[in-house]
Amino acid sequence: MIKYQLKCGSGCSFEGWFRSSGDFDAQAAGASLECPLCGSTDVARAIMAPSIVSGSASRSQEKLSAIREAMAEAARRARDYVEKNFDYVGEKFPEEARKIHYGEVAERPIYGEANREEVKELVEEGVSIAPLPSAPGAPTVKKKLN
Repeated sequence: MIKYQLKCGSGCSFEGWFRSSGDFDAQAAGASLECPLCGSTDVARAIMAPSIVSGSASRSQEKLSAIREAMAEAARRARDYVEKNFDYVGEKFPEEARKIHYGEVAERPIYGEANREEVKELVEEGVSIAPLPSAPGAPTVKKKLN
């Protein structure tokens, strides 16, 4: 995991965790990143200084707590955005994702359910997918497939 200091076009500053620098680049190119403070999708890496540990343990705990809260809020915002703007396809997610990937149906944003084996197969086929973050305590609202 890589932690980047990020900034949005509105001037907000926040942290983001990514599997690799390529993961950040892919999300940034696909406009998948959103500022957890203002919702801007104009997100870029900020200049970062090396992390130096100093201060008391209580300050470290406070900072860690603030980071956890910010991450939970960002996850909630991401999930809310997907639930409001994507079509919920339920257990048909692997089938629908393939149809979109292979051009059998019009491209549209979807979300749904898939088990590990289905996810592995989609990734091996080159289907672009991403896990939907869970937001603690947030109920999932599912749209019906038309």
